[in-house]
Amino acid sequence: MLKSTLAWAGAGCLSGLPNWARAAGNPLSGGRPFSFDRLIAHARELAALPYIPRQPRHADLLDSLGYETFMGIRTRDGHQLWEGTARPFIMGFFHLDNGARTPVDINIVADGRATRLAYDPHMFVYPEPGLAQRLPPDLGYAGFRLYDARTDYREWLAFKGASYFRSPGTENQYGMSARGVSVNTGEPEPESFPDFTRFWIERPAPGDDEITIWALLEGEHLTGAYRMRCRRPGDVIMDIQTRLFQRKAIDRLGIAPLTSMFWFSQINARRGRDWRPEVHDSDGLAIATGAGERIWRVLNNPPRPDISLFADRDPRGFGLLQRDRNFDHYQDSAVSFERRPGTWVEPAGGWGDGRVALFAFPTSKEIYDNINAFWIPSKAATANARWAFDYRLSWTDDPPFPADLAQVVTTRTGRAGDPGSYAERKPTDRKFVIDFVGGPIGRTPPGDDIVIDAGASFGRIDNPYVIAIGSGERGWRVFIDWVGEVPPDRQAAVLRCRLRRGDTVLTETWVNSYYPQPMPGG
Repeated sequence: MLKSTLAWAGAGCLSGLPNWARAAGNPLSGGRPFSFDRLIAHARELAALPYIPRQPRHADLLDSLGYETFMGIRTRDGHQLWEGTARPFIMGFFHLDNGARTPVDINIVADGRATRLAYDPHMFVYPEPGLAQRLPPDLGYAGFRLYDARTDYREWLAFKGASYFRSPGTENQYGMSARGVSVNTGEPEPESFPDFTRFWIERPAPGDDEITIWALLEGEHLTGAYRMRCRRPGDVIMDIQTRLFQRKAIDRLGIAPLTSMFWFSQINARRGRDWRPEVHDSDGLAIATGAGERIWRVLNNPPRPDISLFADRDPRGFGLLQRDRNFDHYQDSAVSFERRPGTWVEPAGGWGDGRVALFAFPTSKEIYDNINAFWIPSKAATANARWAFDYRLSWTDDPPFPADLAQVVTTRTGRAGDPGSYAERKPTDRKFVIDFVGGPIGRTPPGDDIVIDAGASFGRIDNPYVIAIGSGERGWRVFIDWVGEVPPDRQAAVLRCRLRRGDTVLTETWVNSYYPQPMPGG
């Protein structure tokens, strides 16, 4: 049987800990009792102390190693934690690199007691001869990942960098990420990135179908305690409990933040700049409001930083999704955008008043995550404030959706007007074409009783009409033209559209943020 050779730190041992951890100690390790309540108390105590930023360790050495070197480091066969045992999950570790230069503290919880996992450089295979001897023995781990030993041994969850974590979801393809919290995202002042500095992972027993992860969050503005119960019945599901304690005031506190990438699609196609038809990890923000409305906010790559705010009380859910699952629309088999997971946040208990926020900034490359979605509580995030938010986070390609509503599947844009009348329109006027499918639409063609509810924050909606797609076999297609003047501050026009029959709403509400500008190519 293969066995892990990871070393364990003895009770009370702090050798190998980074300076920041050695100075403060770890009251929740060394064989001591561990519980979520103890972690909450520890986070609360830390919030009353001055924040001391973590310093990168051996930064010069890590910076001297190239990208290809780090990409060539892999885990030695048989050296991952719980590998070759009857336990349902296997844990592997991320090596420090020039992008993740500060180690995290990893502890294993067994029988209610926590023991720190010591760093073992021999668990890695290095691409360069002699590299293992050049690396210090106390380097530490950048994070960890989980594999499913019950079925396919696939990697299904990973934590690395700041408070980021992600999953390949149902289709086993990594894409977007989640975070523990966001601080001042989209504000004029620089965004702050608190870190998960310590983790506690409960040792699973044979036959378990979930694993529990606890994390300590530390940052300039706040501390936090997290408990995450994680399982993989198909989708990857995480039940997350969050307790936050503020050190300083925060202008924009983001709860359950999600991060993704959107470069271009049919809505902003950049012909000639890339050979692929579309490049994005997500194509929309979905919201289920507390009042029961379903909203689909189309993603785009704005010309300047853009934020959309959706006021709500006790939201039922929100998430960044990739609805377009057609390979032909991406044509990139190397990265499989059509398989990227979506994320769906379902609050547990009432979250009260607040806003679902979507912050996007322009990008010219797919390597930058330029899309952020999160919940902003209405209560001011003042110094010494305390917060408790619980939610379920699902990594999925099929989030729950009402059977009695049609949903948006495609948004296209073009010049306003009809062929032959383009010259009569301003270059900034724009046509939007929205495809709705499913729900009550089915195969029935639209009749004269269908009402197009459409409007704009400024300008006006012109020439709205709806037709069947493919003789009613695939849903309905709505056409609307936005007509208006470009405002002096060049702000975006917010457009909304839905269909109803009498007082019965037939579709979710389509929302788009349009910055009036001429179409590329005239």
